[in-house]
Amino acid sequence: MATHSSTVENYTKKIFLTSQELASDTVPMGSVAEALNVVPGTATSMVKALAKSGLVIYEPRTGVRLTLKGRTLALKVLRRHRLVEYFLVKTLKMDWSEIHDEAEALEHAVSDRLLDRLAQFLGEPRYDPHGDPIPTADGELIERHLVHIAQCQANDRVTVRRISDQDTTFLNFAQDQGLIPGSALTLVEVNPVADCVVVQLDSGTSVTFGIQAAEKIWVDYCNGGQKNRRKHHPQV
Repeated sequence: MATHSSTVENYTKKIFLTSQELASDTVPMGSVAEALNVVPGTATSMVKALAKSGLVIYEPRTGVRLTLKGRTLALKVLRRHRLVEYFLVKTLKMDWSEIHDEAEALEHAVSDRLLDRLAQFLGEPRYDPHGDPIPTADGELIERHLVHIAQCQANDRVTVRRISDQDTTFLNFAQDQGLIPGSALTLVEVNPVADCVVVQLDSGTSVTFGIQAAEKIWVDYCNGGQKNRRKHHPQV
């Protein structure tokens, strides 16, 4: 089995995730550089190397897209990362705001054999602690059609499924307010003009926050709710 450097794995993973965020197979080079936190010239040089390895297709005026080989590698890395995150939270009891950097390092060190044993030990979880789906060993990824809270309306009943911002400060905010995956709530008010969203948790607690924060909290409708009258977006 071919082995890849941590840099190669990081590039394929970030290209895949960025393509999902943009809902486009092709990712502009500027977006690649931003995702990897490198200058455009560095990103372009690395992408050209990935193209020679058959992991991506690079089009100078358009951007880069993963080949089947590149997508397979990206999903393997993503599986390692999200399973490690699940392990750190569920088994080692680490806080979910502390695990991203640890998983970033460990995702390159865990062998396929160890990962399979880890997945079995954990009961083959489907989602990581932030609500992101964990790819299967066969490279399948659950596609869900979620909306963020700012897309909802007053009286909508929803369940939090995913937190898309893994910054420590935001995760602590979500934790403190009870806005974590699995939490059910009712929309009281969504007011873009006032930059205000008000929700009531099933516990009876009322929480107020801004539209920017609401766009990072992804939900689905309880019992089917309003799902037929809004456009949903796949989230991975």
